Amino acid sequence: MISEDTRHSDGEKAMKYRAPALEKGLDVLELLAANKRPMTLSQISHRLDRSVSELFRMVQVLENRGYVAQSQKGDGLELTNKLFSLGMSRGPSQNLLASALPLMQALSEQVRQSVHLAIASDDHMVVIARIEAPGDLGFSVRVGYQRQLVQSTSGLVLYAFQPPKLKEQMKHMLRGTATPQEWQLFETVAERALHQGYVQAKSDFVDGVLDVSCPVMNDTTVIAAMTIPWLKTHGCLSLEDTVARLKGTAAALSRTLGG
Repeated sequence: MISEDTRHSDGEKAMKYRAPALEKGLDVLELLAANKRPMTLSQISHRLDRSVSELFRMVQVLENRGYVAQSQKGDGLELTNKLFSLGMSRGPSQNLLASALPLMQALSEQVRQSVHLAIASDDHMVVIARIEAPGDLGFSVRVGYQRQLVQSTSGLVLYAFQPPKLKEQMKHMLRGTATPQEWQLFETVAERALHQGYVQAKSDFVDGVLDVSCPVMNDTTVIAAMTIPWLKTHGCLSLEDTVARLKGTAAALSRTLGG
């Protein structure tokens, strides 16, 4: 049984190590990350239930250090890619990128298309690397681009090929991000992808672009999706040949990573 003295001591220790200024800064970063849209200082103040004057210098420091910036699309602040870049400097991500980039470069030159690599971050997919299509024309997705897993081809791959236990955990997290009809379609396409070994879907953004995506595995899970936004151009490989090369490259990267 824990004594009152012990609980009192633990409470004092917890209070002793609080860092209010740091907590305020983290609150701002987490709010901007969760909101996905630019927010004004007054909006941040309202959401965090803190005064504008209390947050003003904190936001100024975050802006000066490059963690947040004024949005180019409208009034308000948004996160920069600095936190993303810091996360990508960690060992596991560096190993993935170091192994993936040469293979992606070779694949891009073979199929004459751009190639990108995406990982899961909570209920979103995030593009962590890309290789531009050779030549003067092509379509590519910028590094740092995010989209909900249930709304993306890469997200289908990152879900469909997971082992059953992890897939069930992801299902609990993702079902609330889609309507029942959207979720049923997502599950249906994921099941089909599992049998054919890749996902192919029309782009939601650009007419004429077909997204084809394959899983990159380590020894236990899917860790990334390698995707080509295929666009029929002069000199490119056929869609069938492109899919075959993509599957071969994703498999080769998986073997390198222990998959």
